[in-house]
Amino acid sequence: MTMKLLMLIPYLAPVYGGTAHVVPELAAALAQQGVDVDVVTTVAAGDKVLSVPPAGWQSQSGYRVRYFPCWHRGDFVWSSALLLWLARHGQDYDVVHSHTLFAPMLAIAHRICRWQRLPYLMTPHGMLEPWALGHKAWKKKLYMAWVERPALAKAGAIQVLSQREADQVAALRLSTPVAIVPNGVTLPPDVSPAVFDDAFPLIGDRPRILYLGRIDPKKGLDQLITAFAALYRDHPQVHLILAGPDALGYRDALQRQARTLGCGTAITFTGMLSGDRKWAALRAADLFVYPSYSEGFSLAILEAMAAGLPCVITTGCNFPEAAIAQVVVTVEPEQTALTNALRHLLSDRAAAQDLGDRAREFVQTHYTWQHRAQQLVQVYQSLVD
Repeated sequence: MTMKLLMLIPYLAPVYGGTAHVVPELAAALAQQGVDVDVVTTVAAGDKVLSVPPAGWQSQSGYRVRYFPCWHRGDFVWSSALLLWLARHGQDYDVVHSHTLFAPMLAIAHRICRWQRLPYLMTPHGMLEPWALGHKAWKKKLYMAWVERPALAKAGAIQVLSQREADQVAALRLSTPVAIVPNGVTLPPDVSPAVFDDAFPLIGDRPRILYLGRIDPKKGLDQLITAFAALYRDHPQVHLILAGPDALGYRDALQRQARTLGCGTAITFTGMLSGDRKWAALRAADLFVYPSYSEGFSLAILEAMAAGLPCVITTGCNFPEAAIAQVVVTVEPEQTALTNALRHLLSDRAAAQDLGDRAREFVQTHYTWQHRAQQLVQVYQSLVD
């Protein structure tokens, strides 16, 4: 009998970053494994709402998605319509898989699942990282004690993306089974770099360092700009591309910092890139950098590796497997280490090419969505059995 899976996520708008990208990719991969997947979410999109067709199911890549109206402000999203639908239709499914923590709407959804004796799996997506817990710390401490910890304790299982995240769950002293299943990646399509170059012609034919992700304080972009300024003094031809949505208005502060350090004209903020333009940016870049202070597990890093880019990442990116395999350069999230790593790869193109080739092979062997979907099907089956 075909397994019926319901995925719950408060938002799917790209402005919310990695989790909103991961869920559609995972849903499509699970559908390829023969799982009957439905995704329910809301129209939240930062300070806007998504423009989607009228209420009802929409067919995607082998799965269905339904958007519900909501009230939202920033990351807070509430949809009574979604919860009412779940109360009426939850028992149509075998398993529920919820994504992210500290979402009151999901807390009620978990209560509905327990009321219906419907097994559910929770994925924190990095929300147990010290950096994440430190933001609005006292509120999260209370919420964790009263709401999130009981939901995790009563879940059928918890999916984590790394051993570090498993250790963070272990610190909660729960008896809930934990499954380490990292994110996967879709292998890049054959897109010409010209797609990006035509959109941003002023960058010109220069060595390019690319960051792809949200413009957010936790991403370490302040350290990156300081590091880039030092690099720029020695390599005045190099250009830094910061690609991603700026939901918090952080770009202005970064631009002021860059101007003060004398490298403002060598940095381009592209806004969010998706589809062919995103892959073209990866094709057009010479190096990839992800300077984050704190991550669950970055999809952007996997995409850059899949594109064959030499990558400089930080210890905050939670990817020790890549460091051990020597397929990325991993440094502390601070200026000197970032500058030195970027300078080395810019100066030794043969070493950079070899690193990128090994990164591509590593991802293709270990981190496709097909691998991850197969692992999760086993986790779902254990909850049903």
